[in-house]
Amino acid sequence: MAEEVVVKKTRPPLDPNSAKFKLGQIAAKAYSDAMEAKARGEKVGWISSNFPVEIPETLGIHVCYPENQAAGIAARGGGARLCEVAEADGYSNDICAYARISLAYAKIKDAPEQNMPQPDFVLCCNNICNCMIKWYENLAKDLNIPFIMLDIPFNPDNEVSDEQVAYVKGQFLAAIKQLEEITGKKWSDERFKEVMENSCRTSRAWLDATAQAKYTPSPFNGFDLLNHMAVMVTARGKVEAAEAMETLAREYKENHANGKSTFRGEEKHRIMFEGIACWPWLRVTATGLRDRGINMVTTIYADAFGFIYDDFDSMIRAYCRVPNSINLETSRDKRIKLCKDNNVEGLLVHVNRSCKLWSGFMNEMSRQIGEACDIPVTSFDGDQADPRNFSEAQYDTRVQGLTEIMETRKEAKA
Repeated sequence: MAEEVVVKKTRPPLDPNSAKFKLGQIAAKAYSDAMEAKARGEKVGWISSNFPVEIPETLGIHVCYPENQAAGIAARGGGARLCEVAEADGYSNDICAYARISLAYAKIKDAPEQNMPQPDFVLCCNNICNCMIKWYENLAKDLNIPFIMLDIPFNPDNEVSDEQVAYVKGQFLAAIKQLEEITGKKWSDERFKEVMENSCRTSRAWLDATAQAKYTPSPFNGFDLLNHMAVMVTARGKVEAAEAMETLAREYKENHANGKSTFRGEEKHRIMFEGIACWPWLRVTATGLRDRGINMVTTIYADAFGFIYDDFDSMIRAYCRVPNSINLETSRDKRIKLCKDNNVEGLLVHVNRSCKLWSGFMNEMSRQIGEACDIPVTSFDGDQADPRNFSEAQYDTRVQGLTEIMETRKEAKA
């Protein structure tokens, strides 16, 4: 009996002029450039995602992002392996899987899924979550390298006060001075102006692209945002990023004009996704929505990386207003606006295992968003990088329930 021949489908090569190709090249180059810099004997660092990228970019310092690396390792199937290495060293399964992967990588110094050079210093900013502080402190202690910390206080008001700007500015300037001493590189005000212009140009194009979800059907699959967001995190200050994002916005507008979309299938429903993507299960979560005709058209964490400012002080104000560092009412209202601007019909919330504090207030915030927008809300338990902490059955059940409610409401309005 002849053996069955399995023919794998091959995707056509990407158009090198497309935004997807350009953005993929930029993301990959960030790692290769850092590797080459390390090989030349330059000092390279690890940096948290909301640390102002403008600082190392202006100084000409190469940095890598442990969060992006952890997401890449998890998406390629290596999350559990590295988490187990960290747990064998005494780190609890309850702490952030990104942190566990990063701490494990700092120890074993190799991951075929995504390697990056070992750091000579770490740059941390706590306007994401306070877990970052202990994570980066431990990295610095384990590797015996400098730890540079920016403390951005939680803002209970709608505006950023002059006092808060002064407090944070002192830290920005101290960080710049310390990096000059570590690397031997010097700050240039002229170079900062170039980086600032690139960053704002990139951000405007990115926000223009994400805003195209206002059209029904959307000209893009919302999961595109999760992939392209890596460039917004790592390379906002580069002219190549600005050009690629402008290409992305143009492509989305052309898709709308021509009745096309990167979402495969018929868009029957539109939702907002809240929380970090479950990278080991991204294909499962995306397929579970697509098969039901659900397009995830928006998420707060996409627009959150669109920083627009005019000078050094207004850059500081922008970093003091990221969603995780402002009062809950303002944070909620940002999400409500995204839902209304993009004709969202439902809200799907990923309650990340390690984000206990966030999960607590997000439950009430989700209820208020659902009430303000008159949309159903559901949540599922999971983990952004540890595949052991995800139930496919629970996810499928929750999405099925959300689908049925949206369908019932749509039929009632017909």
